[in-house]
Amino acid sequence: MLKFSFSILFLFLSLGAFAQDKKTDTIVPKTERYGLRVGVDLSKLARTFYEKDYKGLEIVGDYRLTKKMYIAGEIGNENKTIDDNRVNFTTKGTYFKVGFDNNSYQNWLDMENMIHIGLRYGVSSFSQQLNSYKIYNTSTYFPEAPPVIVGTKYTGLSAHWAEVVAGIKAEIFNNLYIGFSLRMNYLVSNKKPENFDNLYIPGFNRTYDGKFGVGFNYTVSYFIPLYKKKDKVQAPKK
Repeated sequence: MLKFSFSILFLFLSLGAFAQDKKTDTIVPKTERYGLRVGVDLSKLARTFYEKDYKGLEIVGDYRLTKKMYIAGEIGNENKTIDDNRVNFTTKGTYFKVGFDNNSYQNWLDMENMIHIGLRYGVSSFSQQLNSYKIYNTSTYFPEAPPVIVGTKYTGLSAHWAEVVAGIKAEIFNNLYIGFSLRMNYLVSNKKPENFDNLYIPGFNRTYDGKFGVGFNYTVSYFIPLYKKKDKVQAPKK
């Protein structure tokens, strides 16, 4: 589904790029719209329905400051249970990310699509519950012990991270956009529970016992125009 969606977005942007090649020498002042775009991450909503051990919701938004620069952010919550070979645990919490996106796509006429790269700073507050674990047994003579049921809950945990974002947004109907972005995360600080670790952080995803993580979102959003500005158009060089 993600591959198909990405292909659709690429098609929209390619058509826009083709249209740019059809420009004439006529100088037409372009009116740029500025406002707020708000939406949701469809991937988390979909996972909530088809993954029995996951519940999540993410609200996304951006506000256009200049022709290319947008203030952007996400806020959400996650509830995920992970059952690995040796440990079963549940993570619950909320997160908030704020930063900016820079649009590198040169739109033509009334198009308002984006190919953007940006940065975020993320903060998460959450709890971990260790449900059960298995004792690692290297002996081939003694049978493996059954899982140890614990049910220990650790609260008051937090994490901070920096995030590099690259993505696209395409207008499919008037003011309605679909988008896709990839995220590369770097953990800045991480408050861990005693005798356990933060193997999953809401908003950051899996930590894999390190500082780096990856993620993505697939969004649908609606643009609320607030005001307009006329763009300065220079005469083409002869």
